[in-house]
Order: sequence, then C-alpha cells, then structure tokens
Amino acid sequence: MNPTTAAALAGAALGLALWALAAARWARPTLAERLSGPRPPARLALRPSEGGLLTRLGRVGVPLLHAAGLPGKRAARNLRICDRDPGGYLAEKAAGVVVGVLFPPVMGLLLSPLGVLNGPLVPVILWVGFALLMWFAPDLSLNDEATKRKEEMRRTLSGFADLVVVSLAGGAGVSGALTDASANGGGWAMAAIRDALREASLTRVPAWQVLRELGERYDTPEFAELSASLHLAGADGARVRSSLSAKAKTLRVQFLAEMEAAAQASTERMSLPVVLLFAGFLVLLGYPAMNLILFST
Repeated sequence: MNPTTAAALAGAALGLALWALAAARWARPTLAERLSGPRPPARLALRPSEGGLLTRLGRVGVPLLHAAGLPGKRAARNLRICDRDPGGYLAEKAAGVVVGVLFPPVMGLLLSPLGVLNGPLVPVILWVGFALLMWFAPDLSLNDEATKRKEEMRRTLSGFADLVVVSLAGGAGVSGALTDASANGGGWAMAAIRDALREASLTRVPAWQVLRELGERYDTPEFAELSASLHLAGADGARVRSSLSAKAKTLRVQFLAEMEAAAQASTERMSLPVVLLFAGFLVLLGYPAMNLILFST
C-alpha cells in the first residue's frame, strides 16, 4: 500500500475516533430521556431593574452584600413576588449606603458657616438617622410593591375563578375552562396564570400543580385552595363545577369584605383632618369677635 494512502487512512481513523469520543461526551439527551426525567424547575422571567446613575454605580458593592448574606429571606420572597432581580435590589442598597454616609458631611460643611448646626451631638444623630433611612428605604419600597402585587394577584384570581365557573357552565371541560378563562383578561397577573397553564400543557403536568406552585411563588394561599378543588376534580369530575363555584363565591365575598374594611379605615383616617379643618374655620370666624370683645376700649 502506498505510504501516502496509509497515512491518510490512519489520520481518518484517528479523526473518526476523536469525533466519536466528543459526540459521546457532549451528546444531548434524547426526547424520550427528557420526557422520562424529572421536571426541570420553571425559569422565572425577571423584570429588568431600572435605576439611575447611583444605582448603576451601586452595582460595584453587590458582591460585597452578597457575601454578607443579603438579600434575607423576607427580601428574597418579596423579590420573587415582584419578579425583580436581586442584583438591582442590592445595588439600590449599596447606593443608599454611599449616599447616607457621604451626603450628611457635605451638607454639614456647607451649613457650618451659617451656624445652623450647633454642637457635635445633633449632627451625629442626624447623620446616623439619615444613613439608616437610606439603608432601609429599598426594603420599604420593595415591601410596599410586593403587597400591591399580592393584592392584584388575589383580585385576578377571584375573577379567574368566576370565568372558570362560567366556562364549565357552558359545557367545557376542566382543562378547556381553565384555558378559556386565562385567555380573557390582561395585566401581569393574568399573564402569569396563562403562562403557568401553558407550561402545564406543554410539560404534561397537572394544572392544579402549577397553580399551587404559582401561589407559593406569589405568596397567595388562595391558589392552594383552588388547586385542591381542581385536584379533587380528577376523582369526582361531576362535582367540580359546584366546588369551583363555591370557591369563587368565597373569594369574591372575601375580597369585597376586605375592600369595605379598607374603605372604612380610610374614612376614619379622614375624620381627623376634617375635624381640624372645621376647628380652624371656627377659630377664623370667632377671632375678630373675641378680639373686639376682649380688647375694645
């Protein structure tokens, strides 16, 4: 055999062996292996964090805050509810620390020639108070946003349950009723329910399971109650309509009661400003007469 031909055949055999080793090492699993394997965790669609120049500069301190164990459990739960990236939250806290530490001394240097701040105790107290306020400001904002999103998710769930009952009354099955109910409605909450049901349909996961996971993600216990009713529908499908109807009615009554309680609380809070305004009005009317009676000559 020609030496050139032998060398070419040897090189081809070596290349084929290397290709076979690489294909065996980095081979992707088959479709059957993917379907038979455990369900992969759902990927969270996080909202991009919007911030100004200080927040972007605060990203330098994100690794340090991560090393300190932040965010905590409560902040992590609120971040999951708000679909926010933990990096943006930590950047806000780092920027708050920088502003809280550097801004008061600069203002003190500017105000010291005017004699506004006398003595070292008051500036130090104001400095510490301002630094603490800037440190906890992102937590207060995050907690308020998480509370509003949970309330919006609960309102959406109440309407979603009513739509499911209407679809069931129209003759649709459980899966079809869930799909039809999620297709009607806008907002991020209904979009989250719609995406969860679509994921359940694609991955062959029961709808009640993804709804329960959605409730755990957004800290909404009502999802667990709804998923329990759907879970029972698999064993007793004839009673699912009455069960869901009762659950939808319970959610609606609870939501209306909470709205009424919030309205009454707002009314009570408004009573004090009204009383003070009325007292001021009486003083304004009575002052000229009292002045004339007491100081007339």
